[in-house]
Amino acid sequence: MTSERTRERMIQRLVEQGITNVQVLEIMRQVPRHIFLDEALSHRAYEDTALPIGHGQTLSQPYIVAHMTERLLGAAAKLDRVLEIGTGSGYQTAVLAPFVKQLYSAERIRPLQELARKRLRQLSIHNVQFSLADGGLGWPEKGPYDAILSAAAPAKIPHSLKQQLAPDGVLVIPVGEDKQMLTQVTRLGASDEYDEKTIGAVKFVPLLAGVVR
Repeated sequence: MTSERTRERMIQRLVEQGITNVQVLEIMRQVPRHIFLDEALSHRAYEDTALPIGHGQTLSQPYIVAHMTERLLGAAAKLDRVLEIGTGSGYQTAVLAPFVKQLYSAERIRPLQELARKRLRQLSIHNVQFSLADGGLGWPEKGPYDAILSAAAPAKIPHSLKQQLAPDGVLVIPVGEDKQMLTQVTRLGASDEYDEKTIGAVKFVPLLAGVVR
């Protein structure tokens, strides 16, 4: 179930769902999604569904990973410094890393972070720095960021994340509780003004406060 043919079916499905960025499709083809799951679930890795990774967290469906990556690539002027909120399994990290000079990834659950770190090392991905932290606070010491991508949904967008955007920086984040909308926020130059637009309905785990050691 982790064969080349199975991966190709996933890529074909992404194309049918509207993913057009050839580089994103190629990275999705290359990254072995099955290694980001427990062995018992690895046979389902290339299905178009979110899957549990423990600690109440999920691995997002392939379409969402591709869609958010494509959106970030299309909106950001550059991707020298990028912040990811919610490392999770490390799969979104692995897909995003090839497009970024330096990726900073914050995760609040230590066991997930440690597993993700091992998986990325296994894939020889070395441009990622990790922080065990409350994602809603971002990682201000490493900012400002050309782009921020969040894999967890706050009830409303934390102003702290907006403030960590570089001039013209872009934040892509799911927002809401019962009903969530994927939202794109663009900082208008170096001002404290932001353009917000909704992209579409999504379903993510909530962005929670605190750290789990």
